[in-house]
Amino acid sequence: MSQELLMPRATAVWLIDNTILTFSQIAEFCGMHELEIQNIADGEIEKDLIGQNPVQTGQITKEELDRCQADPSATMQLADRGEDTPRKTSRTRYTPISKRRNKPDAIAYLIKNYPQLSARQIERLIGTTRKTIERIREGTHRNSSMIEMKDPVLAGLCTAAELNEAIEKADAKQAREKAMADQGAP
Repeated sequence: MSQELLMPRATAVWLIDNTILTFSQIAEFCGMHELEIQNIADGEIEKDLIGQNPVQTGQITKEELDRCQADPSATMQLADRGEDTPRKTSRTRYTPISKRRNKPDAIAYLIKNYPQLSARQIERLIGTTRKTIERIREGTHRNSSMIEMKDPVLAGLCTAAELNEAIEKADAKQAREKAMADQGAP
């Protein structure tokens, strides 16, 4: 299985803002054209995109990043994320106050873009209550008029891997239910 960079545009934004890598190094690493990288740096595109640190997400090592910053002709390589290393997951997690106000926005985003997700899955992904999810679905949430859909991964409320796993489970459940319904139909 070949490894791919998660959220290449967000990674490009972070690399532009936080490193001294050349546009060609960033473009090659992110799988984008050098002109796209230059436009991001000039603020012409992706103005509101929040950067994603590839070192924190384990996509590249700090040593690899330092090596490529020292040598402008070097090519960055994705870190080998071995499947044998189990990842610690905690059932409950603390959400900083600054991110809590993004929860209704993230819930609205998930409801609109992934209707197959159950309330329980959204509850676990975002760290919210079922009552909040129902109120947002019904449009009776106290801040309904101010809710703007926001990707929960970019808001920092869950990881891309957690979101993808939840979507895959929901899709599999939907497929099973459809197969069961098809078998029962005459």
